Amino acid sequence: MSLPLTIESNSCCVPRVTSTASVEDAERAARVFKALGDPTRVRLLSLIAAGEGGEACICDLTEPVGLSQGTVSHHMKLLAEAGLVTREQRGKWAYFALNGSVLDAAADALRTT
Repeated sequence: MSLPLTIESNSCCVPRVTSTASVEDAERAARVFKALGDPTRVRLLSLIAAGEGGEACICDLTEPVGLSQGTVSHHMKLLAEAGLVTREQRGKWAYFALNGSVLDAAADALRTT
């Protein structure tokens, strides 16, 4: 038995892709995943989630990750820009809380419907 030398154009499989994330949703999700691409930022989110009331002061985040306040502030700025945390200024200290809906939306961009 020999195989055919050509494949008919109509014998191709039926496309399985029925919907995709919009360009805007994909860009938003990529910002979130990029922010999560650093282990320090993942640890910072974990620390905030474990904080009392689901929030943490910047002053409480430096020691656990072993970085300077300036470096932690930079990481927190990137997390805030990605929408993963909210920032509230209380006197001279910044407090951060998780914005779980942004992480959920990024995960939803990868789910099939």
